[in-house]
Amino acid sequence: MKIAVLVSVGRHPVSGTARYSRNDAAALTIALSLARTHGATLDVLHAGDPANPALKDYLALGARCVEVLDVSSAPEWHGDPAAPLAARLHGYDLVLTGTRTEGAFDSGMLPYRVADALEIALVGSAVDLTIRDGCAEVRQFMPKGLRRRVEVKLPALIAVHPLANAAPSYAYARLREGTIRPVAMQANGSDAGSPDAGHAEHLAWTTRAASAKPVRLAAAEKRSGHARMLSATTTESRGGSVVIEGSSVEKAQVILAYLREHQLVDY
Repeated sequence: MKIAVLVSVGRHPVSGTARYSRNDAAALTIALSLARTHGATLDVLHAGDPANPALKDYLALGARCVEVLDVSSAPEWHGDPAAPLAARLHGYDLVLTGTRTEGAFDSGMLPYRVADALEIALVGSAVDLTIRDGCAEVRQFMPKGLRRRVEVKLPALIAVHPLANAAPSYAYARLREGTIRPVAMQANGSDAGSPDAGHAEHLAWTTRAASAKPVRLAAAEKRSGHARMLSATTTESRGGSVVIEGSSVEKAQVILAYLREHQLVDY
């Protein structure tokens, strides 16, 4: 049996520092357990920059080697990982991955695109997994705490839920022993996907860092519920003042006094 785990680079929610993805780490932990139980061959794959230091975290989590498909070496792909990953994954019995990466606008479509290119079944939101008689029995995460069991025939792609029953263990000694192996990609029309289509899609999008939206200040509502219901059916004056005359400093003082009155600022 051949098992592959697809890993990505995560991001710390506060500092934004690159790190391993916790969702992909759960998928790796499950794959390591399956490989030991069934004596399977396990390969850990990543499509991206081989020099990213966050990939070494997966070595500490148990991967002996992380094979990195250097999509930058094939400009036709323009950073699209789905097609080169699908081309590399032909012949595997089981592919495990997280449901999505940890960026701000990640779509979570990669497992579906890879499974479609390989023409294999996909099961999402898996919390645990067992293999018997050429089939994978998956327990799926459902809304409102529900779970259900699904059986799928191998080969298949399983997307692991963030709440999966897996406890990754980090060991610095494993990080020192493992290796990162970059692989240059040679794109051609015979591989999964079309590089020309990926090039056109890449040119149609512009990527930039997300910016925080301004927070609108609103005074707390102090009226009773009855008064608010009456105001919905009648037109009434809500008070306030209009300042036309005076200097900019005097107008700013009026605004500051309003903010202090409604406790919207603390200075």
